[in-house]
Amino acid sequence: MHVLIAPDSFGDTMSAVAAAQAIARGWGSARPSDVLVTAPQSDGGPGFVDVLASRFGTVVTEDVHGPLGAGVTARWLHDADSATAYVECAQACGLHQLGGRPTPRTAVSATTHGVGELVRAAVAAGARRLVVGLGGSATTDGGAGLVDALGGPEAAARLVRDVEIVVASDVENPLLGPLGAAAVFGPQKGADPDTVELLERRLAEWASVLSGIAGRDITGDAGAGAAGGLGAALIALGGTRVSGATVVAEATGLEAEVAASDLVVTGEGKFDSQTLRGKVVSALHSLAKTVGAGGAGATTLVLAGQVTLTPEEIAAAGIAGAHAIVDVAGSVEVAMKDAENQLGRLAAGVAASMGD
Repeated sequence: MHVLIAPDSFGDTMSAVAAAQAIARGWGSARPSDVLVTAPQSDGGPGFVDVLASRFGTVVTEDVHGPLGAGVTARWLHDADSATAYVECAQACGLHQLGGRPTPRTAVSATTHGVGELVRAAVAAGARRLVVGLGGSATTDGGAGLVDALGGPEAAARLVRDVEIVVASDVENPLLGPLGAAAVFGPQKGADPDTVELLERRLAEWASVLSGIAGRDITGDAGAGAAGGLGAALIALGGTRVSGATVVAEATGLEAEVAASDLVVTGEGKFDSQTLRGKVVSALHSLAKTVGAGGAGATTLVLAGQVTLTPEEIAAAGIAGAHAIVDVAGSVEVAMKDAENQLGRLAAGVAASMGD
């Protein structure tokens, strides 16, 4: 059997690359005759650069400002053949770089300045196409830090005038309002109700600057609220939002890999209702149904840290099965502390249960 192993990252516990390797080790131990192909995936959030770098390009390291101003080492991917740079915003302003739990103070202070420094470095290196993966940010500054790092609104617009900008995100939220960056994502970044109101007011003021850059109102654009409004700044600078999962799938030749597969094994940290709304697992399952096994359709299995969907919901989605690490680990604590080994155990058990 030809098995494609294509997970997303498992939150902060395991990168997509590490997860794919763990699944392959476990699966191969139980079914050594299967042909295994690993193709880790990403929706633009943490791990975006690592996933792409496992397939092509040259990783470039930069010292930039982190979300709270301290220096961090960030990486971007340069594909010189296509003059394309792949930048992951979480490398410069990720929640994991706060040094602790997010608070109202960090929610207000966190900046995208370091992302601007990565963009500037990529353009200086000759990139004429810039793909920015959004997700996992600690920021709600509307991309003000990025614009500042590029020299201000006019300088930023000049810098990227001849650069194609692709905004890679599966978040479709607008910049402002009840579905906007502050209201929806602010609490995840430490904002209490008063702080959410403050962030909303600040974004509304900044929106007038962004609309001035764009020459139109960009606040309602799909994806403008991604990464705390960083999406809005990139759209104002001429960017076009596309699905992050689609960007990675196309860049890694995923459709051809799925077409050659009888079974697709994917996964993520938590398999829940959000998973079925355009994330990596959902996109892979759609491909498996349409092009898998040479067009006859391939089976999809999900291995996740936790599974919160019911068996009926999983079956209704057309997914053959979903299995949780926590069930073999015995506890969430063990599942997180020993994630790679436990995922390997889970994969081996699932593979063994398939028989010949």
